[in-house]
Order: sequence, then C-alpha cells, then structure tokens
Amino acid sequence: MTNNNPIGVFDSGIGGTSIWNAIHDLLPNEKTIYLADSKNAPYGQRTKEEIVALSKKNVDFLLEQNCKLIVVACNTATTNAIRELRADYDIPFIGIEPAIKPAANNSKTQVIGILATQGTLNSELFNKTAEMFQHTTIIEQVGHGLVQLIEDGNLYSPEMTQLLESYLRPMIEANIDYLVLGCSHYPYLIPQIKKILPEHIHIIDSGEAVARQTQNILRETVGFTANPKSEPVFYVNSNPEVLKSILDHKYPVIEKDF
Repeated sequence: MTNNNPIGVFDSGIGGTSIWNAIHDLLPNEKTIYLADSKNAPYGQRTKEEIVALSKKNVDFLLEQNCKLIVVACNTATTNAIRELRADYDIPFIGIEPAIKPAANNSKTQVIGILATQGTLNSELFNKTAEMFQHTTIIEQVGHGLVQLIEDGNLYSPEMTQLLESYLRPMIEANIDYLVLGCSHYPYLIPQIKKILPEHIHIIDSGEAVARQTQNILRETVGFTANPKSEPVFYVNSNPEVLKSILDHKYPVIEKDF
C-alpha cells in the first residue's frame, strides 16, 4: 500500500523537532511537515480548553497540507487533547506521553523522576498511567521556565543551568535511577542534564518509540510513500531564527501566521 501524502507533526514550539528527528531518521523517504506553534508556547501553562482549541487549529492547518497522519509531538497536547482530536477527525493520530512504564519496570530503586510541564502532570491521562505503578515512587517535578528559555534561544544560559540544578538535585537525593523527560523540548537539555546526574541514572525520552509507532501505522493502515526522499517543510508562527538554529540551518523555515 502506498500513500505519497506527507506526515504531519506539531508541537507548541520547537521542542517537537526532537520527535521529528527520530521519525526522519527511521523513515527518511517520507515527506514530513512540521508545525511549530511558538506564538502560543508553552502549552503547559494553559487550560485544557485552550490546549484542545490550539491543537485543533494546528490539525486543521496540517489537514490543509493533505497530511495522511498526524503526530502530536507535544506531551501537554497529547495528554489533554488527543481524545478530542481522535473523536473529531477521521485521520490517525500518534501521541506522546511520559515513558513511565519502561522506567518503572526497569527501576532497581523503585524510585523514578518525571520532569514535565504543569499541563502534563495535571492531566487525567498522565495520572491514570501513574496509578498503574503504585509499587514505584514517582517524583514529579514541573519544569517551570525551561520551555520558554528553549523557545527564546537560551538553551545554554546560566539561568537554564540554575533551574536544572534546582529541579534535579531533589530527585538525586530521593534515589531515583531513571529520569523520564515528559516534554518534547527537554531532550535538547540532555547534555546539560548528564552533567548534573550521576552516571547510574538513566534518561528516557519518547522519540524512538513514537517513530516506531509511526512506522507501524504506515505499514498497517496508511501506506508508505512511493516517491524518492523529499525535503521536509517547517512552519513556525513566531521567532523563526530559533527553529532554524535548532535545525542547524539545514532546512528552510517558513514563517506563517496560523
């Protein structure tokens, strides 16, 4: 089965490019369209109703580009809006949520840390998942300020280092052996996080799992492209230079109000 339409990927900003990277690495022949709603980032501080409305706006834009499936590359949008998206649109959606299961199942100390946005940690989906692992102590930490610093291009600022230290030190003292990154922006912080965490603490993000699920959906229901490799398209509605920088200026970025 072939389908030459593109894969759509959206996030509240540039962080979902960490998910896009994993999809592009696994499926390099698929055309992809990435939408960064940076004007409205971060979603984690918004109400559920606002998150659902913004997510539907993003989906409408991607459907106008004839996308064959949509990856919600945002933990906050997934945990707050994917149920509504699946109910309202006749297209496959792939979501992303904190990888609690592999962390809890592999933890030796039975203590794991979750660094995520307020919107994700407050969501019904996250709490239902967390309740499944009552034998594990889950140290939850809201990453106040992290997304905004990344969106502003201040990835390696002293303020970023200070915030990460304040969020991670209590987790280390609580004896975590797994840290789950519950926001698609946070993989870009891994080099700095590794400088703070002891070597025995494992870091888990969801990029590879989302890419594999995307491949599965293409194989089972949607269809792979029959075209040779095509260039990805990136749209952003604010601060395009930051998106260009995170992409190492490899691809054109289109600034568009949506």
